[in-house]
Amino acid sequence: MGEILPISAGVVVGLICWRIASVRLRTVALVALSVIFGALASLINGELALTWGFLLIDIPLVFLVAAGTSVVLARVFPAHVVQRR
Repeated sequence: MGEILPISAGVVVGLICWRIASVRLRTVALVALSVIFGALASLINGELALTWGFLLIDIPLVFLVAAGTSVVLARVFPAHVVQRR
């Protein structure tokens, strides 16, 4: 149940990064936001009080969910249908 926050954060990061047109900027944003949101998820869940090792779980979890969300959105809404800003 404690992994709901990192998964939700990953979906939000994926939605944010999906709207970025530049592949390079999208990749940088995906990595940076995954680190930020993963650390925040560990902090909010109180896992950092136990050990910093939870960062090694939450950050990749946010990244994988965000990347998966971006891929699914790119498949469902092709680039020629959505006008990116």
